[in-house]
Amino acid sequence: MFKLLEPNKIFQITSKAPKYVLFLFVVVLSVGLVEALILSPEDYKQSDAVRIMYVHVPAAWISLGIFSSITVLSISGFIFKNKNFFLISKSLAPSGFVFNIIALVTGSIWGKPTWGTWWAWDARITSMLILALFYALYLISWRIYENEEKVFKISTFITILGIINVPIIKYSVDWWNTLHQPASINILSKSTIHSSMLYPLLIMTAAFALFSLLIFLMKYNTELIKIKNKGLDRL
Repeated sequence: MFKLLEPNKIFQITSKAPKYVLFLFVVVLSVGLVEALILSPEDYKQSDAVRIMYVHVPAAWISLGIFSSITVLSISGFIFKNKNFFLISKSLAPSGFVFNIIALVTGSIWGKPTWGTWWAWDARITSMLILALFYALYLISWRIYENEEKVFKISTFITILGIINVPIIKYSVDWWNTLHQPASINILSKSTIHSSMLYPLLIMTAAFALFSLLIFLMKYNTELIKIKNKGLDRL
């Protein structure tokens, strides 16, 4: 099993994957943009401003999903002493941070015509901003600490603190009186969003997921090349 984790073995797979992921991303994104910008209807209250949702919501979902994955991988890497888990976490973080920023920016753009202001210290907006700070702290920790054991411990500690914020983001609209509306999409119960908007939203989410996978593979391959150049044969 450990032989499968050797940089050369992994690189043989991951070095070929980006071109296929890029192709899928372009196809899915093209379909998603047509659905979101042309075929999906206007909202009866927000008019065309609702189309920001097709970028804002998937970006927020991906950002939360990546941070949750980073936390699980970091804790697993710390427990099982597997450096590859930390390498995957480190490679995931940049795309998660980018999508977090996209969610904040598009949320502000959407807020102006909807709420009449670019920014409000709403519970969900504020908690998403806090998540961006945890992303930044995580990325900075890998920059400023050279000792592996130290950066593993510190980055894991940051993710453990940061993951506490994830359920706060999710349930903030239920726990507090916020500007955000309650969730329109529910897995365990009936969703309130119409299918004409739900399908484009899911397609755009798939496109964003493919883009984050593409960025991850590029970053991960770079890290594997660094390991290979250092002459290390195991992760």
